[in-house]
Amino acid sequence: MLADELGRAFNAVWPPATISGEGWSQARSPSLADFAALAGHALANLPPAIKAAVGDVQVRVEEFADDATLDALEIEDPFELTGVYEGVDLTRRSVFDVAPNPSSIRLFRRPILDEWCAGDVGFQALVEHVFVHEVAHHFGFSDAGIEQVEQS
Repeated sequence: MLADELGRAFNAVWPPATISGEGWSQARSPSLADFAALAGHALANLPPAIKAAVGDVQVRVEEFADDATLDALEIEDPFELTGVYEGVDLTRRSVFDVAPNPSSIRLFRRPILDEWCAGDVGFQALVEHVFVHEVAHHFGFSDAGIEQVEQS
């Protein structure tokens, strides 16, 4: 079942993190390329059935959502949006539709960094979690439905 597959994907990228106190003098803020690499890692590690269905989704990483996206979602604070799925989800597609533009997932670097700094989850796990959350929207899951899958 799709919900079970997504549940396993969430659990695979959301393990507890451990951080040692060493090495912080050389630490730097993760770049857009670092985020893109982590999203690519998350995509590569999706369960095969989900990965096959994701197929044509384009992944982009930006600093923040643009004003048009925030306005469309009625979000005032750009730090509140860590990612967004844009496109026609699989539940609303029809073979009779004109070929849709490829769907996309956008991850927003600064809000994810802000959430990471305020939380107790590892950085890679958080980026991959946001990515899998947006993949779930590709399959037609609402935020409430995703929350149920995450808790299963």
